[in-house]
Amino acid sequence: MSERNVISEKNQLRSLARQYGIQGTYHDVFGRINEPPAEALLSVLRMLGAHAETMSDVAGALRERRNSLAQRAIEPVLVAWDGAPLHLKLRLPLQLAETPVRYCVVLEEGEARAGQCRENPCAKSLPRDVEGSRYVVQKLTLPETIPHGYQRLYLQIGALELESQLFSAPSRSFAPVQRDAHRWGLFCPLYALGFENSWGAGSFSDLAALTEFAAQLGADMVGTLPLPATFLSEPYNPSPYSPVSRLFWNEFYLDVTRLAEFQSSPAAKALINTASFADELERLRAAPLVEYRQIMTTKRLILEELLCCLLNKPSDQRGEFERFVSTHPGAQDYAEFRAKTEREGKPWQRWPSASRDGKLRAEDYDASVKRYHLYVQWRAQEQMRALGEKSDAGGPSPYLDFPLGVSRDGYDVWRERDVFALDASGGAPPDGFFTKGQSWGFPPLHPEGLRRQGYRHYIQCVRNHLRFAKMLRIDHVMGLHRLFWVPD
Repeated sequence: MSERNVISEKNQLRSLARQYGIQGTYHDVFGRINEPPAEALLSVLRMLGAHAETMSDVAGALRERRNSLAQRAIEPVLVAWDGAPLHLKLRLPLQLAETPVRYCVVLEEGEARAGQCRENPCAKSLPRDVEGSRYVVQKLTLPETIPHGYQRLYLQIGALELESQLFSAPSRSFAPVQRDAHRWGLFCPLYALGFENSWGAGSFSDLAALTEFAAQLGADMVGTLPLPATFLSEPYNPSPYSPVSRLFWNEFYLDVTRLAEFQSSPAAKALINTASFADELERLRAAPLVEYRQIMTTKRLILEELLCCLLNKPSDQRGEFERFVSTHPGAQDYAEFRAKTEREGKPWQRWPSASRDGKLRAEDYDASVKRYHLYVQWRAQEQMRALGEKSDAGGPSPYLDFPLGVSRDGYDVWRERDVFALDASGGAPPDGFFTKGQSWGFPPLHPEGLRRQGYRHYIQCVRNHLRFAKMLRIDHVMGLHRLFWVPD
């Protein structure tokens, strides 16, 4: 192959990468420009949907992508900034070029607003041929302002119906009340926040105690590492940055002695007062490192006893638990996943095909284990909510940490696999500290998968944290803009 042809192929590969939102080069920490090998770009492109097995496929894949974008009638997500009218671009068959475009915006609260789009008089509608058909690009404006929030946009153009997720957002989301005021706070990983009566690691009650101490010092915030659920049996991974889910909390941090059931459970109190249990707690407290697996095993013995106590007789607490179960279908789905994981003792990728593909039947898991995971989520949310209420009463703000990714073996990937790139890992290029670079193991979010669902899953994860925190650290600058992918 001639040198000119090689250069042409490389240019086409770069063009194809840009069409899929891939940055083909980067500056490292030493100021050098780095370009990934063609094999890496091709691998990532295939994950994003390009039909490009080899370099000889790039030209065809580039044409296919450009034609696909040219025929995309409306973007799956649109944004209106600062309450201004929405400006949007439509790609329509030429025969609809003169057809009025009517809209209906359904707001988050359910209110519907309808009308007719206005054409932009400064924008010319130029026809374009795509695979033998003629299309025209129209630039239109919705004549009214859209309240901030996640809305749904519906368009009617003759017999053609289109819809898109509409975000109405401020371009600036935060400003301090007093610009010259300095705010400060305390930080401590919760697992390391052990008091004399702790069970070998910190708990939500210990975090509450730290918050009260910080309030006495005049602090504005209390921060800690991520608190979402992790795997503490098989498949074992206690890392707070590789959670099972960003939608549910880690029962490892429950303070069982503060649960209402503990006061009415003679069996649980008797178990805690045995010599063997006391010896085990003493061993866990004295351990040089946090014994996650053993602590969770010990704590679970008591939690399961408390759940039995709760379910054995009618009570207000039992009624609250049953209401939680009936009103949180997502928690039920999560609990079934955890119960199935415990039965199999291995990652979901190695389950039987139907379960692996997201379909669980009642006989696929133990009902008692499902109830356990529902119970601990209910109680974890209550203890998290108590932390937030202290802040509402004037105490320091909880400052939570939002992990960059989730475990590829976890619930979020199993249930929402369309929004994850399963054949890659998030990571970082070489630098002065990690000279060989880093591969963090979690699957990156799939940009097109997220856009197709209107960022529903990501929104749910962020909202889950902001229910209990007034401040949120987005883990790593990559969580704000772009991510390095390491193809498997």
